Amino acid sequence: MPQPGQALVRLREHLHQTRLLGSISSALYYDQNTVMPPAGADWRGKQLSLLASQLHERQSSETYTGLVAAAEAELDHSAPASTRRNLQLLRQELERQRSLDPQLVARLAVAQSRGNAVWQEARRSNDFAVFAPALEELLQLRREQAAQLAPIEPAGRSPWEILAQPFEPDVSKDRLQELFTPLSEGIPPLLERVRASPPAAAAGPSAPAAAIPEELQETLCAELLDSWGYDPSRCQRSRSAHPFSCTLGPADYRITSRVVPDQPFSAFLATAHEWGHSLYEQGLPRGDDHYFPWPLGEATSMGVHESQSLFWECRVARSQAFASRWHTRFSGALGSDPWGGSHSFWRGLNPMRPGLIRVEADELTYGLHIVLRFELELALVEQGLPVSELPEQWNRRMGELLGIRPQRDAEGCLQDIHWAEGLFGYFPSYALGHLISAQLAESMERQLGPIETAVGAGEESRLQRWLAENVWPLGRSVNGEELVAQVTGAPLSASPFLRYLSGKVDRLLETP
Repeated sequence: MPQPGQALVRLREHLHQTRLLGSISSALYYDQNTVMPPAGADWRGKQLSLLASQLHERQSSETYTGLVAAAEAELDHSAPASTRRNLQLLRQELERQRSLDPQLVARLAVAQSRGNAVWQEARRSNDFAVFAPALEELLQLRREQAAQLAPIEPAGRSPWEILAQPFEPDVSKDRLQELFTPLSEGIPPLLERVRASPPAAAAGPSAPAAAIPEELQETLCAELLDSWGYDPSRCQRSRSAHPFSCTLGPADYRITSRVVPDQPFSAFLATAHEWGHSLYEQGLPRGDDHYFPWPLGEATSMGVHESQSLFWECRVARSQAFASRWHTRFSGALGSDPWGGSHSFWRGLNPMRPGLIRVEADELTYGLHIVLRFELELALVEQGLPVSELPEQWNRRMGELLGIRPQRDAEGCLQDIHWAEGLFGYFPSYALGHLISAQLAESMERQLGPIETAVGAGEESRLQRWLAENVWPLGRSVNGEELVAQVTGAPLSASPFLRYLSGKVDRLLETP
């Protein structure tokens, strides 16, 4: 194999330093969302702004531009395809960074940090008016960003589509509508079946929150992670207002969860979900010596990222086979069985009823939560929806899609952190994750047999190995839809997910 030339070596060293700066920013973000006192928000914003400015300078400077150009010039016919793809991705990101005004980058970092802090305050006090000015500012800054990037984007790409590119490369609104329309059409009839069924079958008895004390929930989360390969020398789990996963270094993987009153399985399922994210991060093709400086060591897309977390949360932790195994752990830890058997425990893990909170939503209604956010994002970014009208529009559309309306903004448009950080274009990745997970799962089962059989035997490691061999190594060599086509042999479709939902509804509504 040919050795990298001197230009590639110098470029790698530059990227290594850039990664170190980025990891410091990630560490500060993790601290802000876990243990930082609220009064530290202003100073944290200044810290993150400084780092954002330094990162932008490193990623757009003449020095870096020269390094990329020299590496491109050094390529010859013997260069590996991976090197060519890395340089293609680096060039693409370089042009994006060079298109941005450094002052805008700094202003965005401050606004994101402030938006995060103000959102937490507004959510605690259920006061949208506290958050509205921060959201207005973030929308304006992101529109400016889209306008600055527009000249280097393909012709016709809209502002929202430009903002969505970091999350879903090559995504378009038309393609999302094509994928999401079957969800809007196929899920309501399933939901009607559930509504027409006896309440006990639809919702499933669940232990009251008080029956699973917070300390016990934490213990069960730790047991779950231990059974799925959690390594405390490389991983850490903490608490935050909104569960998330992040990578701080080549051997430093963090996840968070939260205990929610009246939601006894929330922390457990959130832990499964975030660990799925972390497993994907740990399985990406990264070198050990230079903190994975190359783009191919990064996630394919957030839709693929979400497919991995949703696989472990939904296809494994919410499965009937998993419930049969873990029912005795829960009831044994409690000293009683408030569910009255493993089948009812499984129903408790899968309460098929419309709810207000996205992260607590069942698989049946989750996609409708994303349709709501996708529509409102487009309205805010491109269609002139005033921020002041967001709560009412949210509540109205929630009523139309799910038949329920929030009574408090903390349970409505203030529930998610994403807009507080200016992450417009992110939400569709969650629904894409469900579609991708279902299609990958069908391919997995064609090779390994039923997932439920492996889970029932306690052989989740077989499932993990399949993902480690077929999905994780691809990194950014392809975009999300290309990955699905490569692994499954078919274009991404909503059909596998709808088949999966229909079968699960059938089984959940059966009399045990």
